Amino acid sequence: MMIEFRVNGESRTVEADPDTPLLYVLRNDLGLLGARFGCGLGLCGACFVHVDGHPVPSCDTPIWSIEGRAVTTVEGLTPHPVQQALLDEQAAQCGYCVTGIVMTAAALLAREPHPTAPAVAAALDRHLCRCGAQQRMVRAVVKAGEGDD
Repeated sequence: MMIEFRVNGESRTVEADPDTPLLYVLRNDLGLLGARFGCGLGLCGACFVHVDGHPVPSCDTPIWSIEGRAVTTVEGLTPHPVQQALLDEQAAQCGYCVTGIVMTAAALLAREPHPTAPAVAAALDRHLCRCGAQQRMVRAVVKAGEGDD
């Protein structure tokens, strides 16, 4: 099946089985490696991308559901204030989860420019960071929101 959609502002057409996960198309067909395979169930957050501005797990989003929609990956988001804030707070240790966290944090800041720490923690709740850097990540996202003043 031919699927047409926009990726990082560019029109793309891919041929894929309609049930192929968006993550596989992004990584294997389009060479966009920022979203990572973690659990394959949409639970860990490593694969999050934006679909029409909303963070979604790309590992369990079938490509058929993306027809005609806009997908943004971390490659299309850069540069973003949350990325610099994560660096400043030394919040990215191994980095495996970070791209998904960046995508969710960017969506949060788009709808709530100055979030509180509890709001950030709630937004990032679906993301699993095995390094234990969650508190630094929350601080970084709050800091990114403060930088718009």
